[in-house]
Amino acid sequence: MDADETRARASVVEAARGLDAQGLNRGTSGNVSLRWRDGLLITPSGIPSGRMAPEDVVFLRMDGSFDHPLSPSSEWRFHRDILQDKPAVNAVVHAHPDHGTAFAMCRQTIPAVHYMIAAVGGPTIRCSGYATFGTEELSRLALEALEDRNGCLLANHGMIATGPDLAKALWLAVEIETLCRQYAIALQVGTPVVLPDDEIARNIEKFRSYGPRPTA
Repeated sequence: MDADETRARASVVEAARGLDAQGLNRGTSGNVSLRWRDGLLITPSGIPSGRMAPEDVVFLRMDGSFDHPLSPSSEWRFHRDILQDKPAVNAVVHAHPDHGTAFAMCRQTIPAVHYMIAAVGGPTIRCSGYATFGTEELSRLALEALEDRNGCLLANHGMIATGPDLAKALWLAVEIETLCRQYAIALQVGTPVVLPDDEIARNIEKFRSYGPRPTA
C-alpha cells in the first residue's frame, strides 16, 4: 500500500466518521466509497466508523471481487454501479438520516421548495422504488432515481449523495437532509410553495461552481 492509497483510505474513514459526527448515521449503518484506480475503495461491512482504520477499507474491483479479510459494505453493488454509470462521480455516500429516511418511508419526492435543491441537479429529490438492501434490483432502482441527479432517497431505506470527491458528496448528503428537515417543518406550518422549474434551472447553473472547495 503506497502513500497515495493510504491517504485515500484515510479519507474514506474520515468521510464515514463525518456522517456520524453530523448526525446522518449511527452504528454500522451507511457506507462510503471512493473511485480508486481500476476499482473503488469502500467501507467494510459491520465495522462502526469510530473503530474503522484505513487498512479496514476494502478495495473492490469493478467485477465485484476483492482480496481482503473483511467484506465490503453490503451495498457495494449500487456504489460500483453508480461509479460505472457516472464517469464524473468519484465518491458515493449512503446514509440513514432521520428526516430523509422518514420521507423515504413515505415514498415521497421532495419538491423544489427551496433553491438549494439545485445542488441535487434538478427540481426534485426523487425517491426510488423499494428493493431488498444489497440487491441488484436496489442498484437498478437507485440508478433510475439518480438519472440527471446527484442524490436521491431510497424507499423505506435512506439516501444516496454523490460527488466528484468525498468532500462534495458529504456536503450534498448534509444538504439533502437539511432540505428534508426544512420541508417536514414547512408542512407543519402550512403549504410550502414550490419554485418554478426555470428558477431551479438558473440555480443549477450557479451551482456548477458552488460547494466546498480546498483552502488556499
